[in-house]
Amino acid sequence: MDEADPARARARLIGKVVLVTALALFGLWIVSGFVPAFLWAVVIAVALDPLQQRFLGPGRSARARTIFAAVATLAVALLVLIPLALFVAEAAREAHDLLRWMAIARTNGVPVPAWVHTLPFGADATTKWWQENLATPEAATLHIHQLQSAQWFAQTRLIGSNVLHRAVIFGFTLLTLFFLLRDRDAILAQAHNAGDRLLGPAGERIAVQALLSIRGTIDGLVLVGIGVGAVMAAVYAVLGVPHPLLLGALTAIAAMIPFGAALMFAIAALLLLAGPGGVTAAIAVIVIGLVVIFIADHFIRPALIGGATQLPFLWVLIGILGGVETFGLLGLFLGPATMAVLILLWRDFLAKSPPA
Repeated sequence: MDEADPARARARLIGKVVLVTALALFGLWIVSGFVPAFLWAVVIAVALDPLQQRFLGPGRSARARTIFAAVATLAVALLVLIPLALFVAEAAREAHDLLRWMAIARTNGVPVPAWVHTLPFGADATTKWWQENLATPEAATLHIHQLQSAQWFAQTRLIGSNVLHRAVIFGFTLLTLFFLLRDRDAILAQAHNAGDRLLGPAGERIAVQALLSIRGTIDGLVLVGIGVGAVMAAVYAVLGVPHPLLLGALTAIAAMIPFGAALMFAIAALLLLAGPGGVTAAIAVIVIGLVVIFIADHFIRPALIGGATQLPFLWVLIGILGGVETFGLLGLFLGPATMAVLILLWRDFLAKSPPA
């Protein structure tokens, strides 16, 4: 009987582990579509935590926490929806202008722009290609017909379904964010208890390191990206780039991704070449933009992200680029946080290793 009891207990333990693992995997499979929304809510909640602590000190009532959670969630929603609405309205105006331009091109063709003749090299070849492919109504109609093929309608349907899916995820993100902010203290207590049971004393250090890395990444990417966008919006306005505020906002978003702002500088330069700005203004946009992003990437961001996470900038960059490639925009925050935790575990391992 004594020999059977340990065997029976071991079998029960194995069965329990298998059942819990299977249920956990099944649960993750069910909610897999909403995992990005949950992670986004966690990232936003971590970013808002210092503000929440400032307004809600110890001993605040549940009603005060609920009001703060509701106001903060509404502010996040407006911060996303207002620029998005402005962008959609501007895109609709641009689409109307594009359709009118297509109608004129079909009737009269597209004449060679004046800036083509001022190119420092390749002006003759560009002029010849333009005259052969766009200058006549027949050639312009052929190219416009290719742009309006059936593939575009399929892409439109795909984009529409994608927008609907992202709208659902965004709504679930806001709902999750509200409950994370409202029940912050209870969630932290449960997380601390679970981490202590699973990892012991190292659990709290790992959690703190992950939180610091997320906050450092937010400061280094989001805030610096907004700063780059503000500076470049002023540069666009001075140099005569069309829609400088809209392009500045897009530059701020692109600047949050390493090497992403260079694409916006190229678009601004092309807009200047197509308009009255000319080659000099286009070159000035690219040069100024590269100088601004060089300062941001090599001086400001390493100090903000690396200082908060105690990571060398090489690992910060690897975490950002690898995270973006794997998880998209969410990887901007998950990548550096994962690298910070791994480096922390590696340093602990080296510190506890016996000397050779």
